[in-house]
Amino acid sequence: MLYDLSNELQSENFKKRCNLLFKKKCVVDLTEKKPQRTLRQNAYLHAALGYFGVQFGYRIEEVKEWYFKETCNPDLFVRKVLDVITGTERKVLRSSADLDTEQMTLAIERFRNWAADVAGVYIPSPEEHRLVEQMEMEVQRTKLYL
Repeated sequence: MLYDLSNELQSENFKKRCNLLFKKKCVVDLTEKKPQRTLRQNAYLHAALGYFGVQFGYRIEEVKEWYFKETCNPDLFVRKVLDVITGTERKVLRSSADLDTEQMTLAIERFRNWAADVAGVYIPSPEEHRLVEQMEMEVQRTKLYL
């Protein structure tokens, strides 16, 4: 069951439920629900990644993994896990769907800055509606080739 702890009634119900489960000595799962990235952010990210890929002939998946996650945002996406069979450490990339709105904003901003500074590609900000529209059209036009 989900509780919004900023709501006084739900907060009280949460406390009652927790106390009851505590008294019963149950096994429980308590997780914080963070606000997920928005659909608008997701659409913008894919347009930006696609546009960047068009400039160099890369597929969106390649841009997302190589540059967006590994190069610009390793602290948000790259995880090290121990392979129990070989005993070696492996690199695993976290899904961007796991980020909240604030983390996604940071990740996109880092990518935009890197694209401009290192790759020489200007990616318009989400507020530059006409330029974002043109970026999306460019991606659609070349989608068949990448």
